[in-house]
Amino acid sequence: MEESSGCDYEVFLSFRGPDTRTDIADYLYVSMVDAGIRAYRDDEELRTGEELGDQLFQAIRQSKISIPIFSTGYADSPWCLRELVEMVESKNTRGQKIMPIFYNVAPSEVKYQNEHYGNAIVSHLNKKRFDDETINNWKAALKKVGELKGWDLHSMLNSNTIKGKGEFVKEVVNDVLTELKTAYLEVSDCFVEVDNHVGKIMSMIGAHSHETKIVGIHGMGGVGKTTLAKIVYNQLSNDFVDYCFLCDIRKTKITRLQNQLLSDILKKKWLDINNVMEGKKEIKERLRSKKVLLLLDDADDASQLEALVQKHEWFGKGSKIIITTRDRGILNVDETYELTGMDFDHSLKLFSKHAFRRDYPLEQYICHSERAINMCYGLPLALEVIGSLLSGKSEEEWDATLKELEESPQQNVRKKLMISIEALNENQRKIFLDVACFFIGYDKRIVIHLWESCKFLPHESLGIL
Repeated sequence: MEESSGCDYEVFLSFRGPDTRTDIADYLYVSMVDAGIRAYRDDEELRTGEELGDQLFQAIRQSKISIPIFSTGYADSPWCLRELVEMVESKNTRGQKIMPIFYNVAPSEVKYQNEHYGNAIVSHLNKKRFDDETINNWKAALKKVGELKGWDLHSMLNSNTIKGKGEFVKEVVNDVLTELKTAYLEVSDCFVEVDNHVGKIMSMIGAHSHETKIVGIHGMGGVGKTTLAKIVYNQLSNDFVDYCFLCDIRKTKITRLQNQLLSDILKKKWLDINNVMEGKKEIKERLRSKKVLLLLDDADDASQLEALVQKHEWFGKGSKIIITTRDRGILNVDETYELTGMDFDHSLKLFSKHAFRRDYPLEQYICHSERAINMCYGLPLALEVIGSLLSGKSEEEWDATLKELEESPQQNVRKKLMISIEALNENQRKIFLDVACFFIGYDKRIVIHLWESCKFLPHESLGIL
């Protein structure tokens, strides 16, 4: 009996040793392990004793997927039938997925227990080793799993649907990887006090409603929009089978985003989208019956949103869509939420998590920490980057680093913030520089009149700024 290393498994592989141990079971196990799947394979021929051990039960129960390989002799083994009953129990009580492989038997033979499977059940009855309840449980499990959608390898090979066992194993592993993929998105474990923001967005999006909702989160670069959106996405994810996270929209070709959206929701590689109009048509036609959870991160142009989520009717009832952007002006959504900088106390806590791995500064670094926080203006990105930069340094090194940062912002922060500047058109940049360099504290009406005379379109530009 062999299993992958580690204390938990993703896939439980059940098979009859003499039939498949050195054949499809071995190919499949090795390929799954090579693909990074934590797999447990049970070979009943290598086991001693009559009772299923705790380790075996645990492996079945904790696995997300069970794959029984139904070969000619599978039902001859009481061990395999016991495992099958436990798989069905795990499916009923814990939502485990069972993905059967019908190796050299038809699904109907398993479902109705005819031919060799019928003879195997009769043989177990005649031996009188097992009571009627046990036999009935075996028959019920065979019927239940025989009805499930799986892979009929015998039919596939005869119909030339696949070229051989190697290609078949590759298909199975790809399907298992797709099934194991979850909607959960990784987020930093150092975020601070986001419950209030999350609660408001969950209320906006109607977390428990059957209404399709599109919500936009906007704010300046580095303020934490993506982290907040990921947390909301994760909290919603348990209610969705179909989901997609489109990141870095600003940097990605629209047709590629359309292709990824279709592929992720439909769970198969989509044919290449040749143009945006074709992509819009495919999204509308293919996804309108799908209840989807969708996160579009870092959009900067209305045309991107029109190509991906133009109308509620493109998606099934109850779909939830979250958009993050720096530019509120591109949002044509049900609700918008503005995320602003953190206050001093929360900034100090976040900074301390990265600089000291605790919620508050060491006593000798309190003044240094306040100095660092004052240059971050409540931006989580800046607090994280600068806190990590200073972590583990001496007081003298803090002084030197802070002095350098005050003269020239840390490169990672500066690069992130420059995205907002680079997105401005020429008139908007001129107004931005005027405000930053000359007009601090001026009456807005006076400078607007000046900008209008220069044809800078100040009303539209100030809204964007």
